[in-house]
Formats: sequence, structure tokens, C-alpha cells
Amino acid sequence: MAADPYRYFRIEGRELLEQLSAGVLALESAADAAAVARLLRLAHTLKGAARVVRQAEIADLTHGVEGLLAPLREGGVALERSVADQVLASLDRIGALLGQLPRPDAAAAAAPGAEAGAGAPRQAELAPAELLPPLPPRLARADLVEVDALLEGLGEIGGELEGLRRLAGQLDAAARSTVQQAPGLARQRLAQMERILAGGIERIDRELRQARDAAERLRLVPAASMFGVLERAARDAAQEQGKQVAFEASAGSLRLEGEVLELVLGSMMQLVRNAVAHGIETPAERRAAGKPPAARITLAAGRRGTRAWFRCSDDGRGVDLAAVRAALAKRGQTAAELAGLDGGALLARLFEGGISTRATVSQLAGRGVGLDVVRDAMARLGGTVQASSGAQGTLVELQVPMSLAALDVLMVEAEGRLLALPLDAVRGAARVAPGQVLASADGAAIEYGGQVLPFRPLELGLAAHANGNAGGQRAFSAVALAPAQGAPGAVGVTRLAGVESVVLLAPPPLAAADASVLGLYLDDAGDPGIVLDPEHLAQALAVRARRSSQPAPAKPILVVDDSLTTRMLESSILEAAGYTVAMAASAEEGLAMALQRDFGLVLVDVEMPGMDGFTFIEKAGADPALRHLPCILVTSRDSPQDRARAVQAGARGHIVKGEFDQAQFLRQVGELVQP
Repeated sequence: MAADPYRYFRIEGRELLEQLSAGVLALESAADAAAVARLLRLAHTLKGAARVVRQAEIADLTHGVEGLLAPLREGGVALERSVADQVLASLDRIGALLGQLPRPDAAAAAAPGAEAGAGAPRQAELAPAELLPPLPPRLARADLVEVDALLEGLGEIGGELEGLRRLAGQLDAAARSTVQQAPGLARQRLAQMERILAGGIERIDRELRQARDAAERLRLVPAASMFGVLERAARDAAQEQGKQVAFEASAGSLRLEGEVLELVLGSMMQLVRNAVAHGIETPAERRAAGKPPAARITLAAGRRGTRAWFRCSDDGRGVDLAAVRAALAKRGQTAAELAGLDGGALLARLFEGGISTRATVSQLAGRGVGLDVVRDAMARLGGTVQASSGAQGTLVELQVPMSLAALDVLMVEAEGRLLALPLDAVRGAARVAPGQVLASADGAAIEYGGQVLPFRPLELGLAAHANGNAGGQRAFSAVALAPAQGAPGAVGVTRLAGVESVVLLAPPPLAAADASVLGLYLDDAGDPGIVLDPEHLAQALAVRARRSSQPAPAKPILVVDDSLTTRMLESSILEAAGYTVAMAASAEEGLAMALQRDFGLVLVDVEMPGMDGFTFIEKAGADPALRHLPCILVTSRDSPQDRARAVQAGARGHIVKGEFDQAQFLRQVGELVQP
């Protein structure tokens, strides 16, 4: 294949264009001399690069952009909309010229790595071409043929590395067998050679692992790369409609396959344009409604299990459901059928296509085909659409399955195997000794960060545990999980093995997997490893702990104390651990309650008006109906005489308020409360 003289200029030019477009949009909001200086540097770089590759028109257009921006350099001068329009039009033209640069092979334009991409929606499907800037290059898929070739080459290098490891092992064995016969100098040289070889192997292995990770990531594109073109679309559509828009976007570190994002981009483009055309009011209408004149469009993206989600929301007037009903009536829906459609059903019908609430046709809306783009894209991706709307605006969420995604994970060892936990759901980790595992009403638990979390050693059936003991006599590294959905919990692992970045792979369709398995990743040797789903895991562990540790619910606990603060503190701790609690403000009231209800434990203060705690315990012990009831003193009195009096009265525990420790408190309670 002939050399491509524009190969690097295309990449650099697209990146510079994206930065210039984003900077111009930002300058429309506020004057910033530093930002203007940066844009001038970017434009100068683009102009110089264009001249190097002899693209005079691109260079001249960029020179014109510099001329338009230069007057703003002194600061304090905002970018007027008319000037911004000229700059953006020049950048659009430059983008078009970049796309027209000749390639050595005409077929390259249709290859998987071309900017447009075989699976990308055509601009004509989204909106009139003159309203849209060219798509930024980061939305284009990497050339998967080249990526696969790179990975194949790295695999071959890995095979060679394994050969070197075997050679190092043979060298080590030879050194041990000849160490007695070889002269001292020879032994030293042999040991030195062995160290050099071992060190080289480790360095090659480290570099190879990094190269393999980088190659895998070439398949993936940052979800945030969509936002530049979407912000430009919102700005241009609002200008055409005489409206004002403030734009917000966030996607974290989400990275997905380029072909997925290309389809999602088309859907998000339509949602943004729909928000401007249908949902957002004019500045005058917004002022009359008590809203700021500039509407807000918010885009967000993230991951939920094995699916990626994308949201588009606005603070406009919401969908006109009456207009949707009228449009459906025109299409032949009967009054009875329409009466059975609530707001959610009407919104769902909008995505079936062919429905428009606009009386006139414009470049933005009116033909009822726009949301077909969303529907068709979701059908191709196996995704779903959910929408909600009200007087405060509209929200639409797209969900699509992920077959590949970049993920930061915490590597842990459990049952002799390395497993991965998504880092965004890991709240923290701590060492847990056997005695720190608490027995709560809901099963085993630990105290972490001021909370009582359900706890269970991590088990996936990879190695059977004979007794199923939730805590056992082993020490664990407890990993506290805070999933986006579902209850928090903590899992016990043998050790923490560090943080890594992996490419998440969907499990094979026919592979039977535990519900706690989110997906797979490939380790350094190319073998599959397991990525756990923190949401299913936390829920499953809590259920397993309850079933194994407490087959029957614990009896309620009675708290007797004249201090409201103390009663509420003890009650909140016990209820958070899963216990049922009753409270009494005096010893007399507590004794009467104990005779009427079957309690599993009493926590009683000493100093109270009337009967004190010592007397309460003595009276309970003398009553045949209450003799079995264990009692713990929770008091500020801690003298040797007080402790001796407590033992004499029959107390089963003595907790000092000034030295109150939540974990120790729950441990003592768990040892005494019976089902």
C-alpha cells in the first residue's frame, strides 16, 4: 500500500478542531483572556500543520479564525454570537476539507477504521447537514484488523517470553547442580547471568502487559467524546429557534466500543434536538413561568451492571401529552383506546415513530420521524428506552448492553483464585480478625465507617466450605461495597492484590454463570478471569448470611434507661443491626413490660428514679417467669464495688457508657440474644 502523507495530519487536525470548537462554545458564555490565548495557539498549530502538508485552503481558513479571535485577546470582551457563528462555520469547512483529503487506497474510506464507520448513522438521518459539525475522530472505531494483528503479535511475544522463563529455570537448575564443582569466579558469573536474565524477563513481562492493555483499549472510545458534537448541535438548534441553552455533560471514565457509541450518538443527537424543538421554551416564556431565560440540557452516561446508560434531560415544559393524544387520534386511535393510555404509555408511543406534536414542519421537527432514529438504534443494539416527563422537564434514558468496556477493578484473592471487583463500587477495605465479626439479628456483620454491614467470606462455589460458618476462625481483608443500587455490604477475602484496569467482556451467551458474575477479563496469560457484580454480590451475601447464621428471628430486646438520648442511641444501633427493640423510661415500667412480652435480652441503666438497675436485675432473677432473661448493665458507674454488685445481682455483662464501643456492644448482645 502506498504511504499516506496525511495520516498524522488527519488525526492532529481533528483533535485541534474539537478543542477549538469546544473553546469557542465556552467563550460564548464568559470572556476569558487565557482561553482566547489558548485558542489562538491551537489555531496557529493547525495553520502551521496545514502548510506543512500544503493544504492552503485549510491554512487560510485557520488564519481567518485567528483574525476573528485576536480582538478578544485583551480580555473583558465577550464573544459575540455573530462572530462565533463565523468561527464555527470556518471550523466546519475545515472539518469537511479534512474529510476530503485523498487516501492511498480508495477502499480505506469503507474500512472499519474509517471516520464514518459502517455502523454509524448518516448525518442525513439525524438532521440537515448544514446544522451539524463533523463528527470528532474519537467517535471513530480503531481499525480492528490492525488491533487484532497487534494483539496477535503481542501474544507471540508472550509465547517467546514463556520460552525464556523455561530457559531461566533450566539455567537455575544447572547452576545448582554444578555449584560444587565450579570454581568461585565461575559460580559468581553464573549467578550474575541468572540475575540479569531474571530481571530482563520481569521487565519484558511488565512492558508486555502494559502494551497488551493499551492494545485492548484501542477498541474502546471514551463516552465523553460525544459531548462536543452534541453541545454544538444544541447550540445551533437553539439559535435557529430563538432560544437559549446551557449545556452540562458528564460520563466519568466510561469507555465503550466505537460502533456502539456511533449508534448512541445518533440517538442522543435526536434527543438533544427534540429537547430544543419540543421541550424548551423561549426566553420570554421561561421568564413568564419564573424560570431563568436559558434552559438547561444535561447529558450523562454511566454503567449499571453489564449495561451502559445514557441520559438526556431538560428543564423545559415537558411533553405535551394532550398533543400526543390528538396526534394518535388522527392516526385512528379510538377514544376508548386513548383513555387507557397513561403518561408512560403515551411517551412510549412517541418512540414508535410517525407521531409529531408540531403543527408546522421545520428543519428541526414536524415530520414525526426523528425518534425513529432512537428506536432503530436501540433495536440494532438490543437496548431499551425509558422516558418520564412533567412540568419541570423531560428525561430520556437509553440502556444498551456492553460486550466490551474499560473498567478499573480491585483484584482480590478468595478461595485460591484472583477475582475482580469494580472499583467504583468499593467503599474501602480493612483487616478483620475473627473476634471482630459480629452476630447480628440478620446474621454475621462487621462495623465499618460507623455502620454495621452484613459480612460474609466471599464464596462462589469455587471451593466448598464444609461448615458454612459466616465468620469462622480466620482473619480476612474485608472489602466494603457501596453499589449504586441495592444494600451495602462487606465481603471477606484472603488478600488484596492491587488495582488494575481491565477490559470487561460479556460472558458467552450459553455459559451458565452465577448472578454475582458481571463479566470476564483476560489475564496476562490470556486466560479468562471473573469480574463480580457488586450489586448482586452485596444482596446475595446478606441473604446467605441471614439464612446460615439466624435460621429463626431473634427475640426483641428491651432497653431500660431514664435518659432519652441513651435509649435512642442504643435503639438505633440495635435496629441497624437487625434487632427489634422496645424501650422503657424506668425500671418499674421495664419490669412490667418484661412480664407481658418474651424478650431475649434487657439492657438496663443503674441510676434511675425509683428502682435502680441492680434492683431490677435482682427482682427479675427472683421471678420464675423472668429468671431465664439475661440482663446487661449499661451505666456510667465503673468502680470495683459497682462491678462486684453487678455480678452479685446476676448481670451477664457490664458496659461503661464513657467507654462505649459499638462493635463490642453488638458482640456482647449477639452472644446473649437467642431466637
